[in-house]
Amino acid sequence: MKFLVKDSGKREEYESGMVRDVADDKVDYTLVLDGPMHTRWAEHLTKGAKKYSKRNWMLADGEAEYERFRESAFRHMLQWINGDTDEDHAAAVIFNINGAEYVRSKLADRSA
Repeated sequence: MKFLVKDSGKREEYESGMVRDVADDKVDYTLVLDGPMHTRWAEHLTKGAKKYSKRNWMLADGEAEYERFRESAFRHMLQWINGDTDEDHAAAVIFNINGAEYVRSKLADRSA
């Protein structure tokens, strides 16, 4: 497999003399690190890894698992809205939405 180096045709030059393609219209993945949720999500995943095993959730690949993620996301969202603090429901919402979208992409790949 050959990979291309994409080129916008625009350049940014630094004082050091280094030249790079510009970052215009490129996704800035560092933005997801703003606020508390990335840490809380990581903590939620770490607790799950201890309970089940690392990346166990990534074994999910069918409609049943997709629906389970959706149901859990909705339940945790309601618990978060209601102010329940027995668990980190906000992190659980993110976990379950991510899991549902992960399975959805697997299902879409199969049907393509």
